[in-house]
Amino acid sequence: MINLIWFGMIVLSILCAAINGRLGELSSAVMEGASSAVELSLSLLGSMCAWLGFLKIAERGGLTRVLATGFSPIIDRLFPDYREDLELKGKICMNLSANLLGLGNAATPLGLSAIQAMAEKSPGALPTRGMILFVVINTASLQILPINMAAMRAAQGSTTPFGILPEIWVTSLCSLAAAVLCCKLAERRESLGQEERLWNR
Repeated sequence: MINLIWFGMIVLSILCAAINGRLGELSSAVMEGASSAVELSLSLLGSMCAWLGFLKIAERGGLTRVLATGFSPIIDRLFPDYREDLELKGKICMNLSANLLGLGNAATPLGLSAIQAMAEKSPGALPTRGMILFVVINTASLQILPINMAAMRAAQGSTTPFGILPEIWVTSLCSLAAAVLCCKLAERRESLGQEERLWNR
C-alpha cells in the first residue's frame, strides 16, 4: 500500500510539472534531494555505528539480563505472557532502551529479534496481544535523548541540536500513553467479549 501511495505521488508530481512546464526544475530538485539524502546518511553513519556497537556490546556483556531484572515490574505489567522469560524480557528492554535514546534504526533489529522470540513462544498465523502491544510501543515510543534528531539538526547547522528536548518529551510521552491505553482497552474489550460468549454457551 505504501509503495502505491509513493508511486501515485511521483506520477502526480511529474504530471503537474509537465502541465506547468517545470520538468527542468523537477529534475534539479530530484538530483538535489538525492544528494542531500546521501550527505545526511553519511553524517548519521558515525553516531549510528557507535550506538549500535554499544548496544551489541551491552547485549553480549549481559546487560540485557540486568535491564530485564530492573524493568521487570513495568514489562511484567505490559507483557504478562512473558513474565517468566528473562531472555525475551532482555530483548524487549534493549529495544526500549534504543527507542529511549531516539535510535529508531538501531531499535529495528532489536525489535525484530524480540518479535521473533514472541512468535516462537506462540506459533500461529495471528499475532498475539504481546506482539501487537510491542509494535505499538515501538511506533509511539518515548524518547528521552533523541540522538538521531539531534544529529540531523546538527548536520543542518543548528547551534542547539538538543534544544527541542522538552517538546519531544511531552509529545512522545502523550503519544505513548494514548497508544498503550488504546491497546489495553481493546484487550479488555476482547476479554469481556470472550467471557460473554462462554457465559452464553
